[in-house]
Amino acid sequence: MDNPAHSSLPQPAAHPPRIKEFFLARQPILTRSGDLYAYELLFRSAAAGPAAVTDDLAATAAVIAHAGELGMENVIGASFAFINVNAQVLFSDFVQFLPRETVVLEVLETVDVDDALIARVEQLATKGYRFALDDVVADSPRMRRLLPLVDIVKVDVNHLSSALLRDLAEHVKRSGRKLLAEKVETQAQFQSCMALGFDYFQGYYFARPLVLSGHKLPPAQADLMRLMAQLSSDVDPAELEHTIKQDAALSLALLRLVKAMPNAGGQPVDTLGQALKILGRNRLRRWLQILIYAEPGTGATASSPLLALATTRGKLLELIARAIRPDDPAMADVAFTVGMMSLTDALFGMPMEKVLEGLALTPEIRQALLAREGVYGDMLLLAESIEHVEEDAPQVAVLLGKLGLSAEEFNTLQMEAFEWSGSVAHLNG
Repeated sequence: MDNPAHSSLPQPAAHPPRIKEFFLARQPILTRSGDLYAYELLFRSAAAGPAAVTDDLAATAAVIAHAGELGMENVIGASFAFINVNAQVLFSDFVQFLPRETVVLEVLETVDVDDALIARVEQLATKGYRFALDDVVADSPRMRRLLPLVDIVKVDVNHLSSALLRDLAEHVKRSGRKLLAEKVETQAQFQSCMALGFDYFQGYYFARPLVLSGHKLPPAQADLMRLMAQLSSDVDPAELEHTIKQDAALSLALLRLVKAMPNAGGQPVDTLGQALKILGRNRLRRWLQILIYAEPGTGATASSPLLALATTRGKLLELIARAIRPDDPAMADVAFTVGMMSLTDALFGMPMEKVLEGLALTPEIRQALLAREGVYGDMLLLAESIEHVEEDAPQVAVLLGKLGLSAEEFNTLQMEAFEWSGSVAHLNG
């Protein structure tokens, strides 16, 4: 018999909340090899205050109903999307707004598992929807009932001892289901879960600098940083050309890039001098900043989470600068640089102070990168807070007020940044 609670599920309001009334965060989910596999999408109310940032699944359902407004493909690119669902969402028609080919439905730990819910999950599974079991911390009757129906089991690694984590991982692996470790914040946690056979990993361990004693930049990356310093010092174009010529792979990549540009006008591009003239200094600087994260010798690829995160931050900060100072294009260029460089400590495995040595950067950029101070520091804090919107949603509202942006304006900028980041990843694939 159906659970009576399911028969009186609330229906969508006549005017349900729109996407602009929420903050959207996307948290990366990585494979064992460190490639980007999926994003978990999280929605929080745009209103300030602790009561407003609770995970309101009714609001999430309303946002799903406006998936067209959200532009799912712009948010997740070629990745999968994990979205939290409760009984209300599962038993509603909202699910039909989600593309079954790219979405994984996360059944939250608060959902009561009864015969009606099992039947609904089975029904959706036959239609091609995939499921994950969220926040598992122990074997339980609830988990045993759902385990045959889900593809992935998400384990909160922060709430289990090493022994309990091992036992739970072995149990899930025997069932043939994939294991996802969530809230992985350190390299030690990542290595421990790797040893236990976890398949996927969620958390910002990859964006934390793992400082290596005596570590130096690889020659190719050192060349890129030297070029960026030359650009910041406004050196003569002939000197830039000479530096680029020292790296055959970089020279070839630059020529290919310019030849593929739509504004090359069909003119022949056979020399570095011609390529640099067409590209221009600002676009050259941006290309180099992106190339640092996708440089072939580092193993970074289009699926690199650092590349995705850095390009999103860079573009978001640029768009924020354009929104708050539309008559100051130079500010937008600086903001892009701050966002792109904010993860170079994690990329290079050294403190940010060491990364910035020898780079002729302005005091404002250094202040933002080292201390999160000044207007660029506020922009960077806003970008970082939205990545961790579960914990930092109140700070998001405060920073938006400080920068003079509304939640609606910010959401528009986010969507554009997500889309641009996805296009960069495609070009570097």
